[in-house]
Amino acid sequence: MAISTEAIRELRERTGAGIMDVKRALEAADGNQDKAEVALREKGLSKAASKGDRSTAEGLVDSYIHGGGRIGALVELNCETDFVARTPEFVELAHNIAMQVAAMGAIYVSREDMPADDTRDPDEVCLMNQPFIKESSKSIADLILDVRARVGENIKVSRFIRFGLGG
Repeated sequence: MAISTEAIRELRERTGAGIMDVKRALEAADGNQDKAEVALREKGLSKAASKGDRSTAEGLVDSYIHGGGRIGALVELNCETDFVARTPEFVELAHNIAMQVAAMGAIYVSREDMPADDTRDPDEVCLMNQPFIKESSKSIADLILDVRARVGENIKVSRFIRFGLGG
């Protein structure tokens, strides 16, 4: 089946995958955009999982201020290269995570950071476990994994802090 350049362009814009990967996925899915997108995401997620141990020495610090200046958050989000740190996907991810921290008041980045004597629910106090405020079907870990799959680099939240008046 011949795949049109328009179909390739459209799916590439939706997924951020490479042109040849998009073309192969569309061919394998007989031109079905949705099936090809699922295949690309699965392929991207398996690639992303293998990048989890790579060094993340670049990135950015983002902030979010809410409630008339009564609540704010700073987040350090790291990736492998400064090129990825400047991409719109990475910048948006950093801002969404800062907004999440301000809204949900996480205390730890992940379950591994929790002291053994802390008996609170990790789904409430660990940022990576929390449901994303804009799409509750995804956790913050899922959100990061999606961006990791699109940009092709390891991404980690290094640290964050939340400030609130009166508390």
